[in-house]
Amino acid sequence: MYNNRAAVDDFVRARNKARMQGILSALHWKSNDLMSLYEVTSIIKPKSETYMGMKTIPVDKIIGSEGRYHDFSSAFFPKREQLKSRWCSIDSAMLNDVILPPISVYSLGGYYFVRDGNHRVSVAKSQGVEFIDAEVVELDSEIPLSPGMSMRELRRKVVGYERDMFISQYKPSYLPMGDIVFTTPGAYPEMVNHILVHKYYINQNIDHEISFEEAAKSWYDNVYFPIVREIRKEHLLAAFPGQSEGDMYMWIVRKWDEYKHQNKDMTAEEAVQKISRETAKDVFHRLLRYSKYYISRLSQG
Repeated sequence: MYNNRAAVDDFVRARNKARMQGILSALHWKSNDLMSLYEVTSIIKPKSETYMGMKTIPVDKIIGSEGRYHDFSSAFFPKREQLKSRWCSIDSAMLNDVILPPISVYSLGGYYFVRDGNHRVSVAKSQGVEFIDAEVVELDSEIPLSPGMSMRELRRKVVGYERDMFISQYKPSYLPMGDIVFTTPGAYPEMVNHILVHKYYINQNIDHEISFEEAAKSWYDNVYFPIVREIRKEHLLAAFPGQSEGDMYMWIVRKWDEYKHQNKDMTAEEAVQKISRETAKDVFHRLLRYSKYYISRLSQG
């Protein structure tokens, strides 16, 4: 009975820590959830996985979960009362020195994401346990992670890595890279694909193959910058705070491709103008809805 009571007290303390952490996270406009393995891998896109077998891993290196990331705080404290029964049974077992089976984790970027054993990790964190036995599967990644990292910070790090890789591989002194800025993961590899497609079409009409550098210059002068010029002309960035001209270019190219299913002769400039009209209309309707909502609230006293 003593250990059961102690386990309940431990859960209450851990739950209170989760609440306090939630308050502090809200004050700093940060998420209090664990990192989601699915969200992280959708951005990083690991190239391979390797079974590493049984290892003893540091508990403080466990920063996320495959499926229970909403149930625990970013420090792995329990956030839901429904976790109490399972959590207390594990805490009680550990207080009685019962040997529990190893957890199962993914290793990614130097840190770990729980596949199975979330409650065991939460109890270990609460009890101050430094190491835990785990069955490890390593996911290949060159992007380092860190505890408490937000998804926004991860995206920024991935974008920076992709930009550095592009500059390292193509050494684009022939492009005004200060004007070509993306904030979305995958955009720099997609830009390379745009240049290669542009290169393919140029090579169809000449008797020699142009270099990547020549294709990139032509792409910038004849594709990228004309669209950016129209973005500036239509003041599109004002409707999309936080987006760069490069982000808008990528979005417009995708929309342009959609429009061309209806009008195959539509130019890029016409696509931007159409998007500008649709955006202005959408902003107007949103403002109208908000105005009606607040007027109704005021009229109700």
